[in-house]
Amino acid sequence: MGGAGATTSNGREPRGSIGEMSSSGYVALPERGVIALHGADLVAFLQGLISRDLEQITADRAGYGALLTPQGKFLFDFMILRTAAALLLEVERARLPDLMRRLTMYRLRAKVELEDASGRYAVAAVLGDDLARRFELEDRPGACRPLGEGFAFIDPRLGRLGVRVLLLPPPAIGPTLESLGFAPLEPEAYERVRITAGVPDGSRDLLTEKSTLLESGFEELNGVDFAKGCFVGQELTARMKYRGLVRKRLLPVVLRGPRPEPGTIIRLGEREAGEMRSSIDGRGLALLRLDRIAEADQAGAPLSAGATEVMPVKPDWVNF
Repeated sequence: MGGAGATTSNGREPRGSIGEMSSSGYVALPERGVIALHGADLVAFLQGLISRDLEQITADRAGYGALLTPQGKFLFDFMILRTAAALLLEVERARLPDLMRRLTMYRLRAKVELEDASGRYAVAAVLGDDLARRFELEDRPGACRPLGEGFAFIDPRLGRLGVRVLLLPPPAIGPTLESLGFAPLEPEAYERVRITAGVPDGSRDLLTEKSTLLESGFEELNGVDFAKGCFVGQELTARMKYRGLVRKRLLPVVLRGPRPEPGTIIRLGEREAGEMRSSIDGRGLALLRLDRIAEADQAGAPLSAGATEVMPVKPDWVNF
């Protein structure tokens, strides 16, 4: 299994490199919504729930985190921004009501108000080269600054995912980005970059109440902090890290053959090796057993999902 820009486990060249930026421009993300949290107890309330340390989220630094079950399994992931009066969570829009209900359940007597602010913000991902300079941002994941009536920030997970923009009112997002020289792109442009980089897209790639953060790359993607103290699901997450219990990883794969549906079982011979997640244009994400990858490398045997050959590629940011 190769690193970024390297060969796949069977020695063939993958199509394109892991960090390849397919286009320059912006992709509107209408499937993303925004929750605004206000109140005197805001930071203390959320700090004890989510995997990210809120003390590190500032006006000029956005973050990425997750809310887990008490058993340490994935529920929701989100971008986090701090304003003068609120915290903003950029989340999957379809699952936003569920997240608000879950946060309300935890709120008890805390002085915190939750608002669905999706109607006030539009979300887009800007792709291309030299984005930090063009947005006048520090060149580091999470670097954030105001942009019009909103914010622009380098994706806190991985800089190669570009700059994220939250802007209000929503009709302003196109003219604002086009005035900066960015043309609209087809939605698939962002999908190609994300999948090739090996970064999951919430519940499309992570199974609710089943996936774990460390199998899904959250530590390397700046989505979990082991020095912040307790959060919901922290015990299992820490145990997996310190006892070396991560046996599977969500990885990018090169596909040769028909596109497998999400959930298709991946096999090494007759033995189960993993499961497909999202895919596009001969690239995909798959949750794979690390021992099966090692066996396939040693034997020179391919992994397969039905009639499709599946070749794992280890991104340069993955550590195992």
